[in-house]
This record gives sequence, structure tokens and C-alpha cells, in this order.
Amino acid sequence: MKRALAFLTATRGKGRLHWTDWVSYGYLALGIFLMFGPVLWLVISSFKTQTDLNRYPPRFLPYAQETMAVDGFDDPLPLFTVSPDSETEFAGETVAQTRRAGGRAEVIRPGDPDARVRLPTTELTPLEHVAFNAENYAELFQNPRFRFLTYFKNSVLITATATLLMLLVNSMAAFALSKYEFRGRTTVLLLVIGTLMIPQTVVLVPLYLIVSQMGMINSLWGVIIPGAATPTGVFLLRQYMITIPDEILDAARMDKASEWKIYWRIILPLSAPAIAVLAILAIMWRWNDFLWPLIVLSRNEVFTLQIALNSFQGELQTDWPSLLAMTVLTLLPIAAVFMFLQKYIATGIASTGGK
Repeated sequence: MKRALAFLTATRGKGRLHWTDWVSYGYLALGIFLMFGPVLWLVISSFKTQTDLNRYPPRFLPYAQETMAVDGFDDPLPLFTVSPDSETEFAGETVAQTRRAGGRAEVIRPGDPDARVRLPTTELTPLEHVAFNAENYAELFQNPRFRFLTYFKNSVLITATATLLMLLVNSMAAFALSKYEFRGRTTVLLLVIGTLMIPQTVVLVPLYLIVSQMGMINSLWGVIIPGAATPTGVFLLRQYMITIPDEILDAARMDKASEWKIYWRIILPLSAPAIAVLAILAIMWRWNDFLWPLIVLSRNEVFTLQIALNSFQGELQTDWPSLLAMTVLTLLPIAAVFMFLQKYIATGIASTGGK
């Protein structure tokens, strides 16, 4: 920790910051702002009300208008400050608005509800305070039409199953392409690499027809099975497994070890760094996948969190408070995975590429 802090605070200047230090820190600050600024804006906006989100120009922090209970009115009334330049006797005072129509509003003194005056809305400034509206998150669990726990369970099931299946299939294919000599191995490898150049949208139609013929439409398996093998995973693991000495496998075969035992007891443990990288990438891919689940799944009970986000957008209006709150909840699991396992991504990719 001390070494990391010393590295981050190291400067070229001996008593004061050198101009290169200012440039370096400015560049880093700009990068941090560009990366985390939109995320911070998203989190803050998820606590805003619909009225606050529709305000122009937008404001960074969420605000709520102050209200006061006034005798003779069932609901609390919003408070405003009358402009000092107003020609009425209410100039500069704090008033409560009883009703509003067009560009004029009827206001009263909170202590004298009988004296009412109609003023242009341009002369009224709302009294506001910073307030984080947590009801946006509470409504996600209280809305009977939006089953958050069901969508979360479907996303976790798809992500976990697809990741385990991908690791198994890709590692077995990489083992065969890296440690077995057979006719056509180079051709198979070139085909695997060639599929990286094909856009995913090109194979959507034939992939959908295959899934439909197999009867997996509106089934979680229809989302899981097509992602069981990926060319990126096969190529990544193959490049790492090539570095494992063949002598270790030959010694195991001399000890009567089966090919399955060699794969399970030797290849997988030695390939743990590359497998960890692929596992983290697979979790992010499957959790954030939107297009393919949207095509395969059409029933509400099998929706994932990513598809459920689309339900807040209607033909005429969008429920932005709920949509933003749902987006934050959707980002939390994958952000936690990346935060705690990011070191494995860097070290695994570096060791794989170096070898």
C-alpha cells in the first residue's frame, strides 16, 4: 500500500511540481472524469423525481421542493419566494401556491390563507433543498407488474450456466488444438480464428432458426446454448496451453493416466490464469447481453434484467426514474465482479500474451 501511494504521489520536481507533473495529473484527472463522470451522473440521477429529470437546464444534484401544511388544505402546499421586484404586497415574501393555471399562479401567505393573490409564474422562485428520492428503488420491488427478483434470478442463472459451459467447451477445444497432432488441425484453428471476423448480426437469423427448430424459444437454454463456445475463448486458452510442456503430459501417460485425467488434473490447474480471465470476461458478456435474449425471449417470466429495462420505455413516455434506478441495480453485480477480480484480468492477459 505504501509503495502504491508513493508511486501515485511521485513527482519530477524536487520542491514543487514540475510542469510535466501538472500535465500528467491533468491528463489522469481528465481520464477519470471521462470514465466515471457518466456513471456518477447516472447514480445521482437515479434519485431524482420525474419533474427534476425534466428540468432544463439539468442540475447535478437531486432537489425537492419544500412544502408546508396550511389550514384549510388537505395536502401540503409548495412554497415559493416572490420576486423583490414584484408590484404586489407579497414582494420578497415566502408564499404557498394553491393552484396554477397557464402562466399565473394563486398564492397565499402561510399564516394568512384567506388573502389570495394571483401572480405571474415568472415572479415565483421555488424553495428547494437537496433530497435523494429513494422511492425510485422502493417502487421496483413494490410494482406487481415488475418482478425484479424473477429477472435477477434469470440473469444469474443464464450468466452462471453459460459461463461454466463456455469454460468447459472452450478449454476442451483448446486442449485438443494445442496438444494433439491430427490432420486438419491448422484448418480447424483457422476456421476458429476466421469466425472472429464475422459480425454477430450476420448469424442472428440462422442461429434463431436453429434455436427455433430445437424448441428452445422462450427458454433460458435458448440463450445459454448458443454461447457455449466462443472463438475468443478457444484462441485465448490455446495460446496459453501451448506453453505447457509436453513432457508433463507424456509422463502422465506413462503412469497410465487417461486423457480425461490429464485434462482435468494437469491442463486445467496449469491454465488457471487464462481460465480466470476468460471466466471474468464471460460473466461480463453474458450479464450485459441484450440483443440475443431480446430475440429469443418474449414471455415476461423468462426476461433478464437487461430486457426488463426496456419495459420502462413506452410509446408516448418513458419512466425515467424507475429506468435509471433499475440500471444502477443492474450495474452493481457486474461492477462488483470487475472491481474485485480486475487484477486477474490484467495479470492473466499479460501472461497469456507474453507466453
